[in-house]
Parts: sequence; C-alpha cells; structure tokens
Amino acid sequence: MSDARFEDGGEAPLNLRAEMPDDLPVIAALIQDAVLGVADIDWSPRRRQLSFLINRFRWEDRAAAEREKRPYERVRALLVLSDVTHVASSGFDRSDRDLVLSLLDIGWIAGPDGTGRLLLTLSGDGEIRAEAECLSVDLRDVSRPYRAVSGAVPHHPE
Repeated sequence: MSDARFEDGGEAPLNLRAEMPDDLPVIAALIQDAVLGVADIDWSPRRRQLSFLINRFRWEDRAAAEREKRPYERVRALLVLSDVTHVASSGFDRSDRDLVLSLLDIGWIAGPDGTGRLLLTLSGDGEIRAEAECLSVDLRDVSRPYRAVSGAVPHHPE
C-alpha cells in the first residue's frame, strides 16, 4: 500500500471561510479575475451581509487543464461578507445593472477591537468598501464548472 497523493483525491466544489487575516489571501487568489454584473451584488443591511454571485476562473484547475490539453474552466460561486455594517463604492455606476465588473483582489484593513474594512479592488480603478465588525468571508462554489468563454487564462499587461 502506498501513501495517498493529492492527485488521487476527488474534486469537490470549494467551500472556504476566512476569519483571520492570514486566511484571506487564499480566497483572494481564488477569486482573482472573477467577473460579475452589478445586478449580482446584494447588500442586505438587515442581515448585515454583502453577497456577490461571481463567475470565478478555476485557478486550482489551471495546471490540470494545461496538462490534459483541455479548456480552462470557470464556476459560479457565492462570495459572502458577513457582519457588515456599512458599504460604499467608487469608480463604477451602481445604477448600471448591465455593467460587468472584474474582481482583482480582496483585502482586510484592521481597525480597533477586531473591526475593520474589507476592500474589494475592481479593474478600472473601481472598489467596494465594506465596514465590518469582524472578518467573516465565505466562498462557496454553487454550480458545476463550465468552459471559460474566452478560452484563455486571465492576464494583466504590465
């Protein structure tokens, strides 16, 4: 009998949570270059949740797709920020429900007593700021992977 290898594991939808600042870079890497419409953003002050229905590039599958010479994939996922007390945005028109946004990064700026600000950086100098009582971010895949329409790996010219 031999040791189990990562490659032998079954692939399952992602279901991750960040509660500490050191957890957030993993989620940030997985949502980099996700696309979403303005209509896919939901702010619920009563539930204190800011939710995004995103189409994320499956970075975790990139090497396997290249090795197997098959198309790159995207998957629909929910990105949920909890314990949010205030939301603001800049750099894009929130009333344009057809506008497509590209998510580049998510970061945490710590405040006093565990509070802080989640900063979502968008392409084109846009950003969304969410004041939160604590760091609580969930990322969960909600669809089966599908062929990336562009057929290419997202990249950013320098």
